[in-house]
Amino acid sequence: MTWLLRGDVPAPSAPAAAPSSQAAEGHRVTHAQGTTVVPRNPQRVVVFDLAALDILQALGVDVLGVAGDQFPLHLAPFGDAKYRRMGTLFEPDYEALHAARPDLIITGGRSSAKYANLSQLAPTVDLPMGGANYLDTVVANTELLAGIFGKEEKARELVSALRQAVASLKETAATRGKGLVVLVTGGRISAYGPGSRFGILHGDFGVPVAVDGLTASLHGEVISSEFLREKNPDWLFVIDRDAGMGQQGGAQQVLGNELVRQTTAWQKGQVVYLDPMNAYLIGGGIQAVKHLRDQVAAAYAAPPRQVAGP
Repeated sequence: MTWLLRGDVPAPSAPAAAPSSQAAEGHRVTHAQGTTVVPRNPQRVVVFDLAALDILQALGVDVLGVAGDQFPLHLAPFGDAKYRRMGTLFEPDYEALHAARPDLIITGGRSSAKYANLSQLAPTVDLPMGGANYLDTVVANTELLAGIFGKEEKARELVSALRQAVASLKETAATRGKGLVVLVTGGRISAYGPGSRFGILHGDFGVPVAVDGLTASLHGEVISSEFLREKNPDWLFVIDRDAGMGQQGGAQQVLGNELVRQTTAWQKGQVVYLDPMNAYLIGGGIQAVKHLRDQVAAAYAAPPRQVAGP
């Protein structure tokens, strides 16, 4: 097998065929970027996607190496030095990969662009991101990984519990007024609607839409405080991206102005600051989705309160 070092450019031809022994012992896995022959019960697993890492932890599967150095509380154990550092979510460390000799690499989200390179090093599967069918994608990714590691029964338990919890939230959300999801970074506000990277709040959690026609782009639709006052959502679900990236967050300062304070969401104390690590950095992990669901449910369950206006 030919290993790429940092800076190498992969040949345009397809990745080299797996050894015949691996093909005999492995099984074919269809994923976001094709079909890969994966060895049965892989032991040396390297993960370049936090959602995949979240799912593997939930399934009880340990890994050899991980990318990045920022982990939410439930994934904090992967910050331990016993897990090899394989680069970042965007840029693999090919020398570290060469030394690790993985028998399976998992990409997704931010690392999907490196799939072609990584698939030449070892069997690689790429997990799709959620969108219009967010929860179904999370379930499909959980089932895909469970099939690789023989954890199908555990996956069924996790999926059943999540679907029941989401169905319960959806019943509640339908009666609690319209909501808008916004992301704040660098002093700017972007809004996200159904089908977007945060569309799970509308499509699966059932939060009624406060603003129709938002484009489902990766970076959302840039809006202003005047826009928020005009649309006047009953609920404002806020993701502080800077805080999620380990920087000094400023969402509360950006939104704490006299225009936003005139909204129903602000005056009823219904501005919910979502866990930015779960909502932004991880996204489609089955545990992260459950945590997000629980946070929204807790906000609905809290007694209403009146907040002073401007």
